Amino acid sequence: MATGILGTADLALTTNTALYTVPADTFTIANLNVCNRNTTAVIVRVALSATDTPGNSEWIEYDVTIPANGVLERTGLALDSTKNIVVYSDTTGVSALAYGIETSTV
Repeated sequence: MATGILGTADLALTTNTALYTVPADTFTIANLNVCNRNTTAVIVRVALSATDTPGNSEWIEYDVTIPANGVLERTGLALDSTKNIVVYSDTTGVSALAYGIETSTV
């Protein structure tokens, strides 16, 4: 079972990125930081989803503006087995980091 950093990514332009997938027979409590490294604002999305391509009902942040050199933080994300944290940005220069703890369900 992992603790600490669960996944990191330097987000690609307009691409859904599966930052972290909960292992089978596990649940996870995670925190997420999305960091805008640009000197201009960016638009981001965050989903907790069953697949790498979130459905409309799986987005928890959608087209949210992160100001220049700003951060979006979500804490206490509870995910069950095989769920994904998916992030998206409308530009490059954006980092995403998930950290937390995994716990076995068996």
